[in-house]
Amino acid sequence: MESDIFDELDLQLLDALEVNARASFARLGEVLGVSDQTVARRYRRLCAEGGLRVVAVRDAERLGQDQWMLRLRCVPDSAQAIADALAQRPDTNWIGIASGGTEVIFGTRPRSPGDRDDLLLGKLPRTPRVLEIRAHQMLHRFYGGPTGWLSKFRVLADDQKAALRNDTVRAAGPARIDPEDEPLVAALERDGRAGYPELQRVTGRSESTVKRRLAALLASGAVYIDVEYHSETIGYPVAAVLWITTTPAALASVGKALATHDEIAHAAATAGPCSIVATAVIRNTADLYTYLSGPLGRLDGLQHVESSVFLRRVKQLTYQRPAR
Repeated sequence: MESDIFDELDLQLLDALEVNARASFARLGEVLGVSDQTVARRYRRLCAEGGLRVVAVRDAERLGQDQWMLRLRCVPDSAQAIADALAQRPDTNWIGIASGGTEVIFGTRPRSPGDRDDLLLGKLPRTPRVLEIRAHQMLHRFYGGPTGWLSKFRVLADDQKAALRNDTVRAAGPARIDPEDEPLVAALERDGRAGYPELQRVTGRSESTVKRRLAALLASGAVYIDVEYHSETIGYPVAAVLWITTTPAALASVGKALATHDEIAHAAATAGPCSIVATAVIRNTADLYTYLSGPLGRLDGLQHVESSVFLRRVKQLTYQRPAR
């Protein structure tokens, strides 16, 4: 990986945060071979110049909640306003404007059937500048979620990753977030690296209880700590959504193959107009062509591929309101 802004240590720090986003600066420094002051300085710079944010994410797949990817064909001069309005909703993620500004693509994780129906059957159909709605319900995740994209580039050695990983064992049984855990999760959704004293203050619970509940949430998979950053700052400015149709028999094999491709940051089987929705992150459109005609195009069972290149990414995990 190459970047005109950040060096190898910055990339190693990003990768380390994908492995364990709550690791202390001291622990990160020990693994990366630098001081904790250096890690803190690089972290602040990544936040200021690379769009780095560390936040908790509720894993809808583990929680058994609905996930949808929607394509909205819009009147061209309305796409930004529609995308901004959607970005302010807490149940949306990965919002982008594509197709020359005539399409808004976004993911949504409704908390309840009522919230889903309010968006899909209520607000969107009544939006006058939305010309067409295509809805794809996520069925199975092949790659993404708690698995970070940077891990595919082997920025860190295996022993470094092992030193960063917590020893938490995945808990048996269903993942869930209890009502009394909501203040804790909400605080981590604002800042995934919030310290235990801060989490104790906002939840009104003892530090030992906060530690125990957070460990339980992470072990069950109900919540994971994720990182976002501007991929263009590490040399990958182009992102595209791939709408892939396969034969039914090839659905699993194509999805598993996509999970191994360096270009793919997320891939999931869907119910809807296509079989799989994937997100590719690449250096330029020439590399997108090479990927579509090469590693992707050679997969057995592929029937149709449509690509939507993001003109602008409005939201990843958090929404930074544009300056007016």
